Amino acid sequence: MKVLHIDSSILGAASVSRQLSQAIVDQLQTKHADLAVDYLDLAAQPIPHLTGAILMGQDAEQAALGEKIIQQYLDADIVVVGAAMYNFGLTSTLKAWIDRISVAGKTFKYTENGPVGLAGEKKVYIASSRGGVYGENSPVDFQEGFLKTVFNFTGVNDVEIIRAEGVNMGPELKDQAISSALTQVQAL
Repeated sequence: MKVLHIDSSILGAASVSRQLSQAIVDQLQTKHADLAVDYLDLAAQPIPHLTGAILMGQDAEQAALGEKIIQQYLDADIVVVGAAMYNFGLTSTLKAWIDRISVAGKTFKYTENGPVGLAGEKKVYIASSRGGVYGENSPVDFQEGFLKTVFNFTGVNDVEIIRAEGVNMGPELKDQAISSALTQVQAL
């Protein structure tokens, strides 16, 4: 079983989303002895943002990287994404990864009835962290809803969010949020 584990927070060891994404991977390893993990740290090794030259295939090195990124995504049975909320949305590095996997003819196609995802059956876990408290359907949350939309668009409908929010609202609330999220992880 293949896992694609992605972290995007710029906070390194102080990151709550990284702590949660690693806990998810650790929990999966206790349940699946044959787990092979492919790890991307988008803060340490950012994927270059999409440019016209990359989109038009004029940069051979970036085209090869794009193919590798798409194949990692397609090959994964499970995707674990550490996604911290930055200014109501995603890190730009996570968005750069999304731009590289959202490719017509590879992860989705257009038909006369609309788009159809091609990424196959897989499970996605989103380790979501937020400094404030937003809830599930906040009008200013452009993080979790966006991620669900992207994965659904590529044909992945089994998306589970493990959320810790309020982590910048004092140590007590942070500890409670992390504890609650880790309890969810243990139930996977």
